[in-house]
Amino acid sequence: MQNKVEMVVFDMAGTTVDENNIVYKVLRKAINNAGYEVSLEDVLAHGAGMEKKAAIKSVLLNCENVDDDALATSIFEQFLGMLTAAYEEEELFPQNNAKEVFVSLKERGILAVLNTGYDRPTAESIIKKLGWQEGVDFDALVTASDVGSNRPHPDMIHYAMRKFDIADGNKVVKVGDSTIDVQEGQNAGCVLSIGITTGAHTAEQLREANPDKIINNLIELLPLL
Repeated sequence: MQNKVEMVVFDMAGTTVDENNIVYKVLRKAINNAGYEVSLEDVLAHGAGMEKKAAIKSVLLNCENVDDDALATSIFEQFLGMLTAAYEEEELFPQNNAKEVFVSLKERGILAVLNTGYDRPTAESIIKKLGWQEGVDFDALVTASDVGSNRPHPDMIHYAMRKFDIADGNKVVKVGDSTIDVQEGQNAGCVLSIGITTGAHTAEQLREANPDKIINNLIELLPLL
């Protein structure tokens, strides 16, 4: 790799956070509570990695041929309340080797940034439950509510780059568990856009986005840097 990597941008749920697909199970329930019948596989296929209202709209359009912004907004509002309750009840864990990778990056002088399709309050509640601290365990958090356009648009990665005065995407790596994560990295001009099989999408699904590499555990990232 010609340019030294200065930043790795990690997705949260399914990539650095093991939450057993709680968010997508709740999203499915919120949609079905509105009178539809979609499966978890439908939700993962059409909504994984997206800002969550956009995910609801995508699932409704692709699975039910419904394009109704007011309906999506209503379901989204229900979903937020249901998700807060679910996160209060369910256990969350760091993904295998997440903290070890963060420590190794710090030792190498590489920034570790978390980005997510969650809004900021939800993301911060997850981080608090894990006992992680911004500036200690990782360097920054960028959420869907911090930017104007969400994945696959590159806005969240560009936001992080501006925060740390990084002008060149060739110094940034993106890691995520969905095709839309991979596309986000590609659209941001990242030197590597890496898919990981610990979350929403299988290796076969991830290959549809033509990632530079597919890994099965975060520790596999380190030799690539």
